[in-house]
Amino acid sequence: MRSKTLASIALTAGLALAVSACGANQSSNTGGSSNTNSGSAGGAKVGVILPETATSARWEGFDKPLLEAALKAEGLDPDIQNAQGDVQKFSTLADGMINAGVKVLIIATPNSEVGASVAKKAQAQGIQVIDYDRLNLGGSSSYYVSFDNVKVGELQGQGLADAMRDKPQGAQVIEIEGAPTDNNATLFADGQKKVLKPLYDSGKLKLVQSQAIDKWDNQVGGQVFEQILTGNGGKVDGVVAANDGLAGAVITVLKKYGLNGKVPVTGQDATPEGLQAVLLGDQYMTVFKPIKEEAEAAAKLAGLLAKGDTAGADKLASGTTKDTTGNRDVKSVLLTSQLITKDKVKTVVDAQFVKASDICVAATQAACTELGIK
Repeated sequence: MRSKTLASIALTAGLALAVSACGANQSSNTGGSSNTNSGSAGGAKVGVILPETATSARWEGFDKPLLEAALKAEGLDPDIQNAQGDVQKFSTLADGMINAGVKVLIIATPNSEVGASVAKKAQAQGIQVIDYDRLNLGGSSSYYVSFDNVKVGELQGQGLADAMRDKPQGAQVIEIEGAPTDNNATLFADGQKKVLKPLYDSGKLKLVQSQAIDKWDNQVGGQVFEQILTGNGGKVDGVVAANDGLAGAVITVLKKYGLNGKVPVTGQDATPEGLQAVLLGDQYMTVFKPIKEEAEAAAKLAGLLAKGDTAGADKLASGTTKDTTGNRDVKSVLLTSQLITKDKVKTVVDAQFVKASDICVAATQAACTELGIK
């Protein structure tokens, strides 16, 4: 998915040091494009395929440039492409990279099925595969780099619970979740439930409906939310939105009914649009995931694998994630995220994840001034 100040957010000091070391050299010199294994990365080719651009600004705005910088800093030769949400294009891009002789393939897939298929083809050619951000259930990738996504969901659930603490008994909640084909969306929902289910069970909060949105489609998410809202007589007291894109679609509907700013809405990714909505009070919180650390960890892992250092790779990927479909534990690097409410937006700017100019526009300038964001 940043600055040196983010090293403290890593799960362990050891991981933070490894990740920081990964980003220490920001030179753009790749050292050539040789694909030989001589005990160093040696300019080995690394293919990266990102999933789409339509539902989240993160992939092209953050992951792509951060991955490119981190991979080059490791002395690797990156080829980074985006499948634009097209499963067939994802597979075609993978075929091209495999045929071009990449040493390592880093994939963030539209769904587990295509991810598993691509990993199988790559591994048949002796290519190491890293699942990036999204674990491909039923797949065979040897490594996984992401965040503790159950924890991300817990932060969303806690944010909503905090925002609704003073609401009357039985306050009504609508949940707009991510794509059912994305394992991360399942993990986010699992984390939310850890916090919110006890509140539903006790009657403190009432769950009106929870609906997953295919392909994380923001437009569809807004339409579904409005249908649920009108079906509930226009009543809602809080909304779980799985990311900032869906939150924005929900807020658009809330504005239509004069409810924006009155109904807390969760989010995720700390996008400029999401942070603006938090500053305006239309969105209660977002989740800041240090994508720079994620990109650097993936690059460090790719560098180790490119030179055949699986022992080093295993040491870096010291965690495990359960593939419930494949019934296996996947060696993982799992990073930590942070709950961001209005009073903590400056944290994201100070971390150089976004620029003040990206979020301090005319409508939010007063809030930026109040919070010392400049």
